[in-house]
Amino acid sequence: MWTIYRSVFSEADRGLLVLLDPDRSDEEHLNRLLPRLNDSPRVRAVLVGTSILMSPGLDTFVERVKNKCRKPVILFPGSVVQLTPKADALLYLVMVSGRNPELLIGEHVKAAPLIRHYGMEAIATAYILVESGAYTAVEYVSFTRPIPRNKPEIVVAHALAAYYMGMKAVYLEGGSGAREPVPAQVIRAVREAVPLPLIVGGGLRTREQVETAFQAGANLAVVGTALEEDPDLLELL
Repeated sequence: MWTIYRSVFSEADRGLLVLLDPDRSDEEHLNRLLPRLNDSPRVRAVLVGTSILMSPGLDTFVERVKNKCRKPVILFPGSVVQLTPKADALLYLVMVSGRNPELLIGEHVKAAPLIRHYGMEAIATAYILVESGAYTAVEYVSFTRPIPRNKPEIVVAHALAAYYMGMKAVYLEGGSGAREPVPAQVIRAVREAVPLPLIVGGGLRTREQVETAFQAGANLAVVGTALEEDPDLLELL
């Protein structure tokens, strides 16, 4: 139990999580990117997920990823329809920064019987949306507003609440296509307040931005859009 959590989220070394969107990752893209993941000591795991799944065949997509990549595959589901037993684990995301009851408990109740049936490892993760300078898909689809990027104390309060409720990790999210990554002061404030694995994603496109997140206290940095545009970028991260 908690095999993926211990191996991916609890290591002292900083690492990358590579996010694959099933709707935007065709065979050519996977063939270019996935072998690079095997060779990268920084890549800890692959995340698979999207805001709205437009194409069928999530099972097949995850199988294709696992056939080409030796890293653990973890679901990053936007809803209960994005579950598949083919993955190694899933982030059991609770959007604590919003007040949409479906993303606080509704989707989780729907997913729970399936998770038990599949025998999947579910990693309870506090999902906190931080303002990124753009109106992102996650903001639109989730019917929630991000926390202002200049209010680290509000982000910390949400992270602390998640910690006291027994969450296993905190995910600070700028959103796919974010114009600006989560500010270093926000990451640092959460790191100082909460002793949980800290994931940071959204708007990370350069090595400098990734390193800034790590230096501020992130354990894991999520990179997605940048690698969709240029898989070769992985060698520079």
